[in-house]
Amino acid sequence: MHLHTLDWVIALLAVAICFAPALFVAKRSGKSTAEFFASGRSVPWWLAGLSMVATTFSSDTPNLVANFVRTEGVAGNWRWWAFTLTGVSTVFFYAKLWRRSGVLTDLEFYELRYSGKAASAVRGFRSIYLGLLFNCIIMATVNLAACKIAAILFGFERWQTLLFVGLLNVVFATHSGLWGVLVIDMVQFFIKMSAVIAAAYFAVQLPQVGGMSGLVHKLSNLPGPHGIHYLNMLPDFTNNWDLAVAIFVIPITVQWWASWYPGAEPGGGSYIAQRMLASKTEKDALGSTLFFNLAHYVLRPWPWILVGLASLIVYPQLSDIQKAFPNLDPKLLGHDIAFPAMLRFLPVGWMGLMLGGLIAANSSTILTHLNWGASYLVHDFYRRFVKTDAPDKHYVVAGRIATVILFVGSSAMVFALDTAKDSFDVIMQVGAGTGLIYLVRWFWWRVTAWCEIVAMVSSFGMSLLFLILKKYDMAPGTYQELLITIAVTTVLWVTTAYVGPQTSNEALVNFYHKVRPGGPGWQRIRVMAGVSAAEAAADSEAAAFPMSLLGWFAGCITIWSALFTVGNFLYGRMDYFWMLLAVFVVSGAALIRVVNRLWR
Repeated sequence: MHLHTLDWVIALLAVAICFAPALFVAKRSGKSTAEFFASGRSVPWWLAGLSMVATTFSSDTPNLVANFVRTEGVAGNWRWWAFTLTGVSTVFFYAKLWRRSGVLTDLEFYELRYSGKAASAVRGFRSIYLGLLFNCIIMATVNLAACKIAAILFGFERWQTLLFVGLLNVVFATHSGLWGVLVIDMVQFFIKMSAVIAAAYFAVQLPQVGGMSGLVHKLSNLPGPHGIHYLNMLPDFTNNWDLAVAIFVIPITVQWWASWYPGAEPGGGSYIAQRMLASKTEKDALGSTLFFNLAHYVLRPWPWILVGLASLIVYPQLSDIQKAFPNLDPKLLGHDIAFPAMLRFLPVGWMGLMLGGLIAANSSTILTHLNWGASYLVHDFYRRFVKTDAPDKHYVVAGRIATVILFVGSSAMVFALDTAKDSFDVIMQVGAGTGLIYLVRWFWWRVTAWCEIVAMVSSFGMSLLFLILKKYDMAPGTYQELLITIAVTTVLWVTTAYVGPQTSNEALVNFYHKVRPGGPGWQRIRVMAGVSAAEAAADSEAAAFPMSLLGWFAGCITIWSALFTVGNFLYGRMDYFWMLLAVFVVSGAALIRVVNRLWR
């Protein structure tokens, strides 16, 4: 694909606008590990929230959404829309607890919450397991999308794309620390939102699509695989029950609390926890997480969805994409490549903005994962277990070295992946069954480090078992595998909570005094800590569990009603639009009232 000179100028300007301001704050990162990994715990809510949104606005996300739309219809997005329940629960139940803990990384939490060698072991193991292995899979997914986009736009091989993004991201990540990442995130969000809205507009206005009315008319008469209706926002429960279970029932009833997924971790974690821990106050931590969920699920999805829907008319089959791009590597061909394939229709100038936005989006996500992963490897492994008494600047240098190692490892993994959907399924399967423990450990004293070890080993072991069974065509199916893994893992870790080694009373009392978790799950520890009935009542009132529960419910309804209000307006279904708008107004008013009560 040939790019006009104006496109190159705009693309370079967009990248410069993202990166240049970050250079002015990056020098703060070299002062200490607290500055390099947590921005000195002085980040305001709006910057932390924008950074969360921008980080998940990676170059692979539009590709993944296009994959869902083309293979499962709009309703296929419930695979990630269901994580609204996870995200909003973090806002009202967990954000303040994370901020009170005062840890630098979420893995440091283990030695605050648990005791003995098991606490150290789980902290060290997860620093490698998440910071290196899991993190490299996530970055490989993002860079796979970059490779597909570059293959469409420029005909690049994978290694050429990886060399370019590697030089850009590694050099900047080693210099900037979290402050630089936050500033890039903020600017990149607005550039990329402008670009994807333009992509959706020009895709829908193509003559072969015929505007929104043409798109709706043509896709209403175009049945998808297994008879799915592409435009439906809910699956067909009568004619395709198996698909409905896989894309809606399981995600909304089980997956959201039972599976660990980056950016939607039950109870908060990874770079979401990093932003909360870097926030100035508890209110900033709560505000940033609430803003993230509203922007993540309401502002962003529809431009991606519209491009995916338009691609079904322009490229009904994968063979049509191959014909349009005859030099495309067949190994890169998949439904997720439909999004970059649609970019060829962008006018001069807008293509440049999209290119600059895609580069910035890739950098935003990769820089976050490099910084987050390096914080695990350095703070939670190297500093904790290898070299414990070096000056702070030594660990900053170690963080920069770890950044390079992480990018090299993730680049190697790119060659083992084929589509964004494959990566999504791998991450979901490996994280299955561990989510509940991350929700419960804050509110039940019996959860131990051994529970977490058992859960991780069980989940990984079951995933490995199903991988072997798939090679012999004996696997039961994706959602059945998920349910079996969750059931086995949950039974094992709950049993361990009762029969395994217990956390020391000293550690439990210290954790309670520092974090002040509410609920009956800590009653035994309150008595042991000498907390009076009046103090316990005050803690319970401060926790405001009923009000937080109402906020969780109102927040989820607000997000989903807003999401579907926009969708029905675009479809021209005005009866549904007005009904859902009313639901949005009522639930939004309830959410504002709860937030004002909790944050006064």
